Amino acid sequence: MATTNYTAADITVLEGLEPVRKRPGMYIGGVDSRGLHHLVWEIVDNAVDEVINGYASRIEVRLGADGREVEVSDNGRGIPVDIHPKYRKSALELILTTLHAGGKFEQGNYVHSGGLHGVGSSVVCALSSEMAVNVRRDGHEWRQTYAQGKATSKVVKVSTEKVRGSGTTVRFRADAEIFGKLSFDADEIRDRLEAKTYLHRGLKVVFVDETKKPSVREEFEHDGGLADYLLKVVAERGRTPTHANGFAFVRDADPRLELALQWTESTDEHFRSYVNGIPTPSGGTHENGLKSGIVKAVRNYLATHELLPKGVNPSAEDVREGLVALLSAYVLEPQFQGQTKDRLNNPEVAAQVDGAVRPALENWLNENPSLAEQIVGRIVMATRAREASRAAAQQVTRKTAVSHRLNLPGKLADCSSTDPAESELFIVEGDSAGGSAKQGRDRHTQAILPLRGKVLNAEQANSAKVAGNKELTDIVSALGCGSGADFDIGKLRYGKVFLLMDADADGHHISTLLLTFFWRHLPKLVSEGHVYLAQPPLYRVDAGRETYWALDEAERDAIFAKLPKNVKPEVMRFKGLGEMMPEQLKSTTLDPRRRRALRVTVPDVLEAERTLSDLMGKDASARYRFITERAREADSLDV
Repeated sequence: MATTNYTAADITVLEGLEPVRKRPGMYIGGVDSRGLHHLVWEIVDNAVDEVINGYASRIEVRLGADGREVEVSDNGRGIPVDIHPKYRKSALELILTTLHAGGKFEQGNYVHSGGLHGVGSSVVCALSSEMAVNVRRDGHEWRQTYAQGKATSKVVKVSTEKVRGSGTTVRFRADAEIFGKLSFDADEIRDRLEAKTYLHRGLKVVFVDETKKPSVREEFEHDGGLADYLLKVVAERGRTPTHANGFAFVRDADPRLELALQWTESTDEHFRSYVNGIPTPSGGTHENGLKSGIVKAVRNYLATHELLPKGVNPSAEDVREGLVALLSAYVLEPQFQGQTKDRLNNPEVAAQVDGAVRPALENWLNENPSLAEQIVGRIVMATRAREASRAAAQQVTRKTAVSHRLNLPGKLADCSSTDPAESELFIVEGDSAGGSAKQGRDRHTQAILPLRGKVLNAEQANSAKVAGNKELTDIVSALGCGSGADFDIGKLRYGKVFLLMDADADGHHISTLLLTFFWRHLPKLVSEGHVYLAQPPLYRVDAGRETYWALDEAERDAIFAKLPKNVKPEVMRFKGLGEMMPEQLKSTTLDPRRRRALRVTVPDVLEAERTLSDLMGKDASARYRFITERAREADSLDV
């Protein structure tokens, strides 16, 4: 049980690199194999930063015989070893033992860099049972040793004799207290290192694997860049190219870009993207810009040359089907999602990549008509296959669902149409409102599903509770597309899903609960634009022979302001949807020609995650903070 005597003495301050050892997952993503290998990537990427900026051309990586020790050497400038004027310590010791210490915060030392936060090397130091760093620069060699984030020796000059060249060698052993018995995977390190040589022309990488007896030494150097890497990736994945020669593109302007892509006969797309030499497996804005640019270029080419058969309308997914694409971008101030840098978040990069890729790819298609013809044929086939598959699924899934009512919620008033493109589902608050909606709807295209009260908060409930909640399972049954791992957007029975709730605080809360459920268990329903918020009026204003509808007080007051001064309006405030006559609900909220509805979009996934967590999560303090920060906004709300 928590103590009730909570005082200043209970406050803990973690000093130096203690936070890293206390919460390693914050810095390397976890203490599993992925986190362990992240230690290697941090040190290698520091060496690559020297290469990117023209200070190094060679990196050597050695994996020790027991698979737990790694040594990384480069021929760059060497980490500074002189005394920092403010902290009175060697710069080498500061960098290795202090979070957020490094030479990449200011422009000048590095133009492009993958290490941005000044924590990479120090994190590796903190999570190593032993580390030694040798620096060659200014004709001398220095050395310092560390353990668990602390220096165990002073910076000492290794030899009084002059040494040739410059560079840094970092040797570290992963701490068993953190990673247990895990060891490094030689093949994973090898493949990552070879990929670096495709990304950086002129870089030579040597990998020495001492876990094998005798040890194996390999050298990698690929001056063909991503064009050569594309051939390797296509072959490794066993794909058959649609056209003989891939598209390769290099741009030297900011942001610097290199791109290689090729369509294959596979049914899925495969993208690999990098920022400043760092792999971004979760994509980001640079990858979004690439996908957008590709689709626009192909569509422009198809439209210009009028190549599409009548009735064939390729979607973005049809255009990209079978595509293998590699993108390397160099961004001056990259904004990564977390220290592991899995995703790029710079919003401006999407338009920059799109604007560079679209004209370049379109010109290539125009200059290579025979290759373009093969690609167009591939896209047309993909489009027809998708449409045929969708039509077959509609025939089977829709007809089965409609004819066998046992598969659908008993309170669902379904529509007669079996075409999802024109079918709409209105999830309505309460049986009373549901009755009005059923009478006012278009029975051919509009289905009504009433809810009873507030649904379960999916942010706080586990999957078992969600699966056992009747209201939520009724919604999933009605939609027909499943949820969670079983979700299949191709089985969605309604192209538009409207949340139709009372225009009051309770109604807004129910809408938020449903949006939370959709985002957590049917996220594609939201991200692909199928969810809408219906906008029922809160006020009816009668002025003479005219009737006006207002969503809120602001619209009501705006109507008053426009009326002649001698007109005294009659105002009715609806306490709920159940008070509206079926014809009123139809004309204001259901009829596509006259209704107002908001499509739910998620422009910023991270912000959406934070908002849902704050508002709907178990941490009441986050909600309290959210409410107090917006107290003024709530002053005028009529709840």
